[in-house]
Amino acid sequence: MEKLSLPKSRIKILLLENVHKSAVELFKRNGYTNIESVPGAIDADELVAKIKNVHIIGIRSRTKLTKDILTAAPKLLTVGCFCIGTNQVDLKCAKKLGIPVFNAPYSNTRSVAELVLAEIIMLFRGIPQRSWGAHEGEWDKSVKGAREIRGKTLGIVGYGHIGTQLSIIAEAMGMQVRFFDVIEKLALGNARATASLDELLSVSDVVTLHVPETPQTKNMMTAAKFKKMKKGAFFINAARGTVVEIDSLADALKSGHVAGAAVDVFPKEPADGNEKFKSALQGLRNVILTPHIGGSTEEAQANIGGEVAEKLVKYSDNGSTLGAVNFPEVQLPPQEDATRFMHIHRDTPGVLSKITDLFSRRKINIAGQFLRTDGDIGYVVTDVKGRVEAGMGIRKELEAIEGTVRTRFLYEAPRG
Repeated sequence: MEKLSLPKSRIKILLLENVHKSAVELFKRNGYTNIESVPGAIDADELVAKIKNVHIIGIRSRTKLTKDILTAAPKLLTVGCFCIGTNQVDLKCAKKLGIPVFNAPYSNTRSVAELVLAEIIMLFRGIPQRSWGAHEGEWDKSVKGAREIRGKTLGIVGYGHIGTQLSIIAEAMGMQVRFFDVIEKLALGNARATASLDELLSVSDVVTLHVPETPQTKNMMTAAKFKKMKKGAFFINAARGTVVEIDSLADALKSGHVAGAAVDVFPKEPADGNEKFKSALQGLRNVILTPHIGGSTEEAQANIGGEVAEKLVKYSDNGSTLGAVNFPEVQLPPQEDATRFMHIHRDTPGVLSKITDLFSRRKINIAGQFLRTDGDIGYVVTDVKGRVEAGMGIRKELEAIEGTVRTRFLYEAPRG
């Protein structure tokens, strides 16, 4: 592959919020050198000004890519969320503009699972209260309320990548694992599924949430649900802040029905370190509060940096959308003796035949082609044999096809 549609040195990459250096290193190894890294989030007005000439942007959880910001970025090819969640991006608008969004759904699963297991042990041992007391001069060596986790029942709500990993390590520590998921999942080890969330709440000594943020999970843990828990059980939320009614949890803790809790995510979180954090859970001695750091380990951030950057590079280099959260997934292996075009269009009948006809009329042989649609948009990658002369006007004719969102000439076959 000799000639690219746009030299990599001219592809501008903007990375916000301390994206790990592993991402920068991967971009550079692949020939991308026009990289700007910003240590924190920036306000909307500054971002609108910065994003005008950006081709690839990388963010974490604080930066909001709204419709106004996305429409102010005519050159933007793709977005990388260097985290698990993507709710900070207007995914529908990005799709409409032909901008695939990538994230890292798996890279920090171990970090979150380890933190949750540590919190389970600390809650069962009464460490939050004893630590608080020691800071105030107390010396409580009693065994009252201090228990081992071996033999206790862990209830996992959401048996996905984090839930299953937690299940394995908790069972290795001697816990009995029950889980509930809205999708039927294969149990690992000796874990057993429950028929309902209420059943899981009623049999668990500690309940931990690992669900995504969806309309179905919003406020899933209410006052009524906390009453369904075993009296004296513990509660952990390292999923999303919106899935728990915090005031109801605070009431359940104050009443003693819930014996203790560990919470890492909140319905409203500070935008930056200068904003004061406030929560109804503050001041409760049997509660561990952490500032959304479940996946914040050096190992996890390094893995996330590499995983997301690799997806962005593959899309920029060869059009692969494998792993995109808002886009049809297309992956066509690079071909050394071919010229590649991509075409994003509204999902209407006849577009593929028009693309094929365009090359046929020019007696250009198609070496490979892959189309995927999702009801909103269609995405097709086409490889044609040999070199295609720039003067043939193929890209302009592709752009003229009715329903076209954007086209891109990815690379040209080598000479000779």
